[in-house]
Amino acid sequence: MSTKPAANIHPPMTQFSKFAWGLLAYSLATVAWGVYVRASKSGDGCGSHWPLCDGDSTPLMGTVARAVELSHRITTSLVGVFAIILLVWATKKFEKGHLARTASIAVLALTISEGLIGAELVTFKWVTVNESAGRALVMSFHVISTFFLLGAIAVTALAGMGFDKVKLKGQGAVAWMVTVGALCMMLLGVSGAISALGHQLHPTDNVIAEAARPTAFWMVKLQPFHPLISITVGLYLCLVAGLMHHLRPSEMVRLSAKWMVVLYCAQLLLGLTNILLKAPFGVQMAHLVLADLNWVSLIALAVFTLSDGVEHVEVRPAPDCVETPEKLEGRALINAYIALTKPRVISLLLFTTLTAMVAAKGGWPGTWLFFAVAVGGYMAAGAANAINMVIDRDIDLSMKRTASRPTVTQSIPSTHALAFALLMAMGSFILLSVSGGLLSALMAMSGLVFYVVIYTMFLKRRTWHNIVIGGAAGAFPPLVGWAAVTKDLPLLSIYLFAIIFVWTPVHFWALALLLKDDYAAAGVPMLPVVKGERNTVLQIGAYAIVTTIVSLMPYLLPKVGYVYLVAAIGLNGLLLYYCAELIRDTNRPKASRLFHYSMLYLALLFLALAIDRTVVMS
Repeated sequence: MSTKPAANIHPPMTQFSKFAWGLLAYSLATVAWGVYVRASKSGDGCGSHWPLCDGDSTPLMGTVARAVELSHRITTSLVGVFAIILLVWATKKFEKGHLARTASIAVLALTISEGLIGAELVTFKWVTVNESAGRALVMSFHVISTFFLLGAIAVTALAGMGFDKVKLKGQGAVAWMVTVGALCMMLLGVSGAISALGHQLHPTDNVIAEAARPTAFWMVKLQPFHPLISITVGLYLCLVAGLMHHLRPSEMVRLSAKWMVVLYCAQLLLGLTNILLKAPFGVQMAHLVLADLNWVSLIALAVFTLSDGVEHVEVRPAPDCVETPEKLEGRALINAYIALTKPRVISLLLFTTLTAMVAAKGGWPGTWLFFAVAVGGYMAAGAANAINMVIDRDIDLSMKRTASRPTVTQSIPSTHALAFALLMAMGSFILLSVSGGLLSALMAMSGLVFYVVIYTMFLKRRTWHNIVIGGAAGAFPPLVGWAAVTKDLPLLSIYLFAIIFVWTPVHFWALALLLKDDYAAAGVPMLPVVKGERNTVLQIGAYAIVTTIVSLMPYLLPKVGYVYLVAAIGLNGLLLYYCAELIRDTNRPKASRLFHYSMLYLALLFLALAIDRTVVMS
């Protein structure tokens, strides 16, 4: 009955799939009109009667609210008519068990469910100015039900185009990533519905200030969380898009991943516009339609990555390095999983996190918080490193210092390493959210996504600027610690981010001088390979000067004293001395000396700030 589309080309559009896509477009229009009904407080235009309007079959002669509400009922009823046509068509066109038939059944069932939810809102008078928890709960179900309906229509259309062999079994971490992404988007949709309802019932010019009041309405108190959730979900979707493109390379996966990210960015901008303009009706309508389109793009990505109709591989393989992977058990296996996290690399990052906590508090931040952020921060960085090992197996095989990594020898299969990394990432986000707050967890997620997607996937193999831009990933840890203590990010915390950002080229290029041959063999365009050693040491010197300037700037802020100033002057003096020595004579011992001192420099600088703030604020 159906044919598989060839890989890497656009699949044919059948008449059936055109009808399904048309139904999707019409459904989005009804969603937009539903937003207008709610925002204009026309939901009680027909009183508590359903499906007729006050028992009158010709209500259009009534009030504007009455006409608006009835028009919404008529347009949504037509969705049911089209859903019946879709099901009949699918039953005649496709064999029993075909995904298009199954999905079209779901479309009709979910359309009926949507109507029943609307009826419940009307009959219980959960409309206009009603501010009951019941209304918020039913509206949340309404959002999720709409997502499922639109997703079912999209799956029906895609199945009609030949993508009908979707399976979850045996998909490993890929299926879990898509599932978590769907759950995150549903959570975001619910938070958006509650935020919009809260604004409608209790409009305010300053949501943050109003939400902070103890007597504020509970929906208003939840409103500030929606933007944070939006950014968090967006970061996760970027991670999913990057990994899907890497693990399941095909043209359709690439396009759907690209559109998912583009639509989400547009949705974030429209959300910001909605806030700045005080939520006008038109922007609210467009914002929700974009959210639904973004959901559809995720469903399309899921279909393409989990479908046998697109040629792809489970995980992009590295060249064979061993005939039979070593099977590890017990302590050896545990050590291998620990090695995935790169504990030696994490130790310095974690130190900046914890000293930033002390600096933020001006003393001991509390044992539980200190421990929780330490574990959560380690898990986030460890997850990023493990994903990096999966992606860079081919490079790691070509380099002596990385050729024995578990992902290269396959003592830990890449699918297991990826699943381990995702569990670590989710565990980190939950732990940091509970202990340090959503902002702290968001900063950790930002560092993870920046390292995996921006640095590893897009920069590392393309340009020698990789470490300059990618160094931002290692600058997030102090923001994680600071936000966990204060729940905000003042200027001093931004300076800590900037210090690590400009310090990273000095630190890493010194190491790159030592590993120049390894990077050349692996084809990685690090600065010493592309521009030569002389250019590299001059760049190191330039960034050392910038690091010195930036590291002295915190002293200009209040509550930073002489302890930090004296330490910063001394530490930067040594840093500039070692850089000057390397510029005068570029050799391995001096590059090694600078590399090792740069780690000590950063640790002592952050320790000095923690001590200084404790003294000043005590």
